[in-house]
Amino acid sequence: VQLVESGGGPVQAGGSLRLACEISGIHYRAYCVAWFRQGPGKEREGDAAITSSMTSGSTTTYAESVKGRFTISRDNAKNIMYLQMDSLKPEESGVYYCAAAGGFEYARLLDPGFYRNWGQGTQVTVSS
Repeated sequence: VQLVESGGGPVQAGGSLRLACEISGIHYRAYCVAWFRQGPGKEREGDAAITSSMTSGSTTTYAESVKGRFTISRDNAKNIMYLQMDSLKPEESGVYYCAAAGGFEYARLLDPGFYRNWGQGTQVTVSS
């Protein structure tokens, strides 16, 4: 599995960015992909995740702190996952990673320990 992020950059507080994650090599019947953020000196934390299953379809989940401002989506035809981030805050600066895992557990969708496949990350800097 290969994951390549793009779309990071500088933005002012209150602004928007859309991150993209190009996904290749996933051949699971069920899997999940997610966006994680790691600020300076902080642990990696999950912002949003989306599942895919031939039997149960697709679901999304968000961290409480980003609900209503971030939107995760997926273009299946292009194998790209997006994270639309609106009303960004300075404390949301950091490196954003996309991650993928075969199968999923709803309780662990935002747990970085659940994911084995990671992209290289893209830097987001939100200035006040």
